[in-house]
Amino acid sequence: MTKQQQEENKTIQLSISGMTCAGCVKSVEDALNSVTDVHTATVNFADHTARVEVDDDFQTQALIDAVHEAGYEAAVMQDLSDLSEQEGLEQKQYQELIKQALAAAAAGVPLMLGTHLNLFSFPDLGTWSGFFFWSLVSALTLAVMRYSGAHFYRGAIKAYKLGQANMDTLIALGTGAAWFYSTIVIVFSDWLPPIARHAYFEAAVMILAFINFGQALEVRARGRTSGAIRQLIGLQPKTARVVRNGEEIDVSVDQVGLDETIRVRPGEKIPVDGELIDGHSSVDESMLTGEAMPVEKAKGDEVVGGSVNLTGSFLLKATRIGHDTVLAQIVQSVRQAQSSKPELARLADKIASVFVPVVVAISGLTFLIWLIFGPSPAIGYAFVTSMTVLVIACPCALGLATPISVMVAVGRAAQEGILIRNGDALQSASQVTTVVLDKTGTITEGKPQVTTVVAGDGHTEDRVVQLAASLEQQSEHPLATAIVAAAIQKQLELLPLTGFESVTGKGVQGVVNGFVYRLGNLAFMEQEIVDTGQFPELMDHHAAQGETPILLAEEGTVIGMITVSDPVKQESVTAIQHMQAMGKQVMMITGDHLITAQAIAEQVGITDLRAGVLPQDKAQIIKEIQEAGANVGMVGDGINDAPALAQADVGIAIGTGTDIAIESADVVIMQGSLQKVPKMMQLSALTTNNIKQNLFMAFFYNVLAIPIAAGVLYPMIGMLLNPMIAGAAMAMSSLTVVWNANRLRWLPLQQEQQTQN
Repeated sequence: MTKQQQEENKTIQLSISGMTCAGCVKSVEDALNSVTDVHTATVNFADHTARVEVDDDFQTQALIDAVHEAGYEAAVMQDLSDLSEQEGLEQKQYQELIKQALAAAAAGVPLMLGTHLNLFSFPDLGTWSGFFFWSLVSALTLAVMRYSGAHFYRGAIKAYKLGQANMDTLIALGTGAAWFYSTIVIVFSDWLPPIARHAYFEAAVMILAFINFGQALEVRARGRTSGAIRQLIGLQPKTARVVRNGEEIDVSVDQVGLDETIRVRPGEKIPVDGELIDGHSSVDESMLTGEAMPVEKAKGDEVVGGSVNLTGSFLLKATRIGHDTVLAQIVQSVRQAQSSKPELARLADKIASVFVPVVVAISGLTFLIWLIFGPSPAIGYAFVTSMTVLVIACPCALGLATPISVMVAVGRAAQEGILIRNGDALQSASQVTTVVLDKTGTITEGKPQVTTVVAGDGHTEDRVVQLAASLEQQSEHPLATAIVAAAIQKQLELLPLTGFESVTGKGVQGVVNGFVYRLGNLAFMEQEIVDTGQFPELMDHHAAQGETPILLAEEGTVIGMITVSDPVKQESVTAIQHMQAMGKQVMMITGDHLITAQAIAEQVGITDLRAGVLPQDKAQIIKEIQEAGANVGMVGDGINDAPALAQADVGIAIGTGTDIAIESADVVIMQGSLQKVPKMMQLSALTTNNIKQNLFMAFFYNVLAIPIAAGVLYPMIGMLLNPMIAGAAMAMSSLTVVWNANRLRWLPLQQEQQTQN
């Protein structure tokens, strides 16, 4: 799919209910992908959502119908409040699971204590008293199974009708077989040898108790992974004080219109994005940038909805509302990243999709082996071992292993002011071997200032600045902004300009007062065969000081030179040192003069640089580095560097705090700080390791548990695994994965510690 096609498509976020294991993920994805005009559909088992890319005029009901036909339910998540509603549903689900677990435990614990620990005296099977007692237990157990396990049995029936198998299938077969066998034993106890006369009612209900309790804890722990989004949504105030007809009135924030005037008082959250039109204040933007230091705001400055006004009262004009606000875009970006799947997740999904049928086959094979080769009573051993295999081999842990880690890591990154736009970037950032840095706005402040003006014979410095600013008044380049700002500061009038033309990477030209003027670098002048006189030597002198020299030519002769200095950010040196300490090769690439680039590179400790590079050539350089075997991370401003960001293995855009919709970047740094880059790479490494730990635990658990459940240790040490223990172990496997993933929320990042020292 081309980038243009992607822009024409829309994304639909669905909340999916009824999924019980990773095997359900493929069923829902297949159902969604089968719908006409759906381009891609990814399902996240960790938060039970689906993200679907469709045509712009697509009707969402088709998706809901497809999910329903697959045996599940779906609802469209339309706005920020959906997550709060989802939290309420999760709390209700948690309470219901706890009730179901307690009901099963209330029935199972007395049976377990009497059967296995002989704390209670139960009538023997094969007697009339035993027949009536155990028949009553059978009926009671069936009622408990209906209350505590109905959702499993319904899920298993749906899966069977669709020719599928999932976790519900395993639980339904295991507990159903336990109840059925036990009931058969009651009725036909005289037909069985004494050693086979054992009822497993306690196993059936205790399995349900353990699994329901485990799922309840899993729901609660899983809910914490969405804490970052909930915190972001909680930042948006419910009301705004708007100025209408000269009066200040409080209205719901969704009733604020574009260009409306809003009053923000000290201590209040700013309701929408806007521009200060009156007053000044300091604003806490830590929710956006991850930085605690307040930012001073004055007339004409942008403020962001969700940030906190600390001191003064001011008026703002609403410039972005609803889904267009920065906060809404951040939430959408975080949701998008949490729903995306890195390569490891896709591998786990493929395995999980065939896991349950394989387990059912292993259970059947286990039954046959014990029935044919097992000791007497073979039927009893065959039943217990096959049932234990079904119960213990749950693919939940496998399905949760990757998405739960991705969700926590993306949320942690967002709190740090780092927006990770897709799961692949989260995995691949740790594999970067070469970091390519743009100079302007990345290493430097990106706010150049005119430092020197040199006028040729017969011209004045003011005249040189006036002409240069007149040429640049239609340009948005940072250097142009600096020159125009210098003219405004000198109160110089900008002259009418015609025939304006920009030559990418070289300069601009146009007609002022009937004369053709050119403003640009030495290569531009040489290309246009302009007489540069003694200026090249002067250019080299200033370039060696880290300044960027720009020549001004009238017709065919240079009449002046302006130098612009863009100071290096204070944190750039530290950030580059950290990346180098992590073993990364750091390179600087810039369109600036070689001598200027060398001066900047020397200041920040970079030895590998490419200067005089046109924007369109940066991507080619990155491609050459990749062909040499490097895994490249490109850090740029996301505008001129778009092709290079797209070409790199990981594209990292340095945002300005409000510019987050940089489509060519995999990662957006919400503050212009290079310090966030090594921090993001370290978080990537921690996340990748966490995912691998989860996958190892999930695989190791099943590889170890299934043979033990099948009775492989019985010939050696006479050990068989009790089905109840299997149920508890299965629940604990999922919880272990969830808890391990949640460690990412508080694992210290080395960058933070080093910065504090």
